[in-house]
Amino acid sequence: MLPSASLSLQLEFPSNAHVSARTVHAMDSFALPVGPWQNGALETRSVEGAIAQTVWQVRASVQTTTQMLRPLREQLIATGYEILFECADKSCGGFDFRFALEVAPEPQMHVNLGDFQYLSAQRQNDDGETEYLGLIVSRSQETGFIQINQITQPEAPAPEVTTTIPDDEPVYGSTNETFGTLLEQRGFVVLDDLDFQTGAARLTNESFASLEGLSDYLSRNPDLKVALVGHTDAVGSLANNINLSKQRANAVLRRLVEEYGVNRTQLDADGVGYLSPRASNLTDEGRAQNRRVEVIITSTR
Repeated sequence: MLPSASLSLQLEFPSNAHVSARTVHAMDSFALPVGPWQNGALETRSVEGAIAQTVWQVRASVQTTTQMLRPLREQLIATGYEILFECADKSCGGFDFRFALEVAPEPQMHVNLGDFQYLSAQRQNDDGETEYLGLIVSRSQETGFIQINQITQPEAPAPEVTTTIPDDEPVYGSTNETFGTLLEQRGFVVLDDLDFQTGAARLTNESFASLEGLSDYLSRNPDLKVALVGHTDAVGSLANNINLSKQRANAVLRRLVEEYGVNRTQLDADGVGYLSPRASNLTDEGRAQNRRVEVIITSTR
């Protein structure tokens, strides 16, 4: 989609992306990187204007940073942006370059020092004024992270960045579609009928419709392999929550093998702690939604 006015930027993102952070400054200065870190300094261009910083998280278990960046780069060029500078981790200047950037904090934004890409760009708006943009893409094991800083002219209203991201996510039982249909269409499904209390990894003894659906699907597709990914709320340290999320994923794996007869070789389990929330951690309801396990298609054997 092309923007109909110079004050908005419309980009198409993957359907499994969501905005994790957004800040707007009506008037500020910004040091836009336009070169790598070298000789103890980062080459920047000082620009002023209305600044919008937006972060997206993408469930990217099978995507590289290049695969995430390429379509965004193409869309930016299509909207009139000229690339000023682009680089990837080591060619950017590695650690020094990353920590010279203005990056949103964890867990909303995450930059893997060994796997990130950056570009800066500029374009002329309809009034002949210059707008600037900085974009950084990185990823963790299961999640892609995209941050865009857009700088428009000082007199302009704060820029709006819109996407075609839907608000829904595949939760088994919320539609009439079968478990397999949801998993194949979206690549992942939230096992939303499982219940984890804060700080606990134990499942109750009851049966769960989502596990029945998953076990049936895997038995009918013996060459398919999936990963169970545990998530937590943000209560406690990151290290403790990553450990807890792994315990939750492994608890589900054991239940699938021991009680539902799933072939162990079809399953992997891991956890990412609170690094990929789907709701605010400021409320009890949001924290409850963040305590979950998801299943993701990884490969065929």
